[in-house]
Amino acid sequence: MNTNKVTFLQIFFTFFKMGLFTFGGGYAMLPLLQSEVVEKRHWATEEDLLNYYAIGQCTPGIIAVNAASFIGYKLRGLAGLICATLGLITPSVSLILLVATILNQYMENVYVQQAFGGIRICVLALIVNTVWNMWQSSIKNVRGYIVFAGAAILLFVFNLSAISVVLLAAIAAFIPNYSRRKKP
Repeated sequence: MNTNKVTFLQIFFTFFKMGLFTFGGGYAMLPLLQSEVVEKRHWATEEDLLNYYAIGQCTPGIIAVNAASFIGYKLRGLAGLICATLGLITPSVSLILLVATILNQYMENVYVQQAFGGIRICVLALIVNTVWNMWQSSIKNVRGYIVFAGAAILLFVFNLSAISVVLLAAIAAFIPNYSRRKKP
């Protein structure tokens, strides 16, 4: 796709729509990003998106905002980055300002609490779906399972920081794969 044909308004409103309809943070946004950016608009590949999320995981800031910024930059440089980022965060900032003014009045309301409970369950389902899709497209061989197991152990058993685990996984990519060596 010729990214010069993508307008700044298209970038802004695409990410605005995602920001408007995503609840639950960066991982909950991955299905929307995949649908809008990869499948519908072809602004990035699935591999690009996974790479943006991996980089976004180990850079400061919100993962979804980082991924949107990377995509905007890929499309139209610094101005594209700004459009994507502003598009993504504008609904949240607006809603937070609105909710902050009235939340204390209604937080104890049983219906509000039940609504939040339902939203949390839905977000959990979205995250599980995303993890499943990422699993299927990321782990393709024994080496992938080994890196995954090592990362899980480092995270859950040794409580190593996510940044350290991502960096170690990147280093592991440089370890030679001896099973692919040509036999004499």
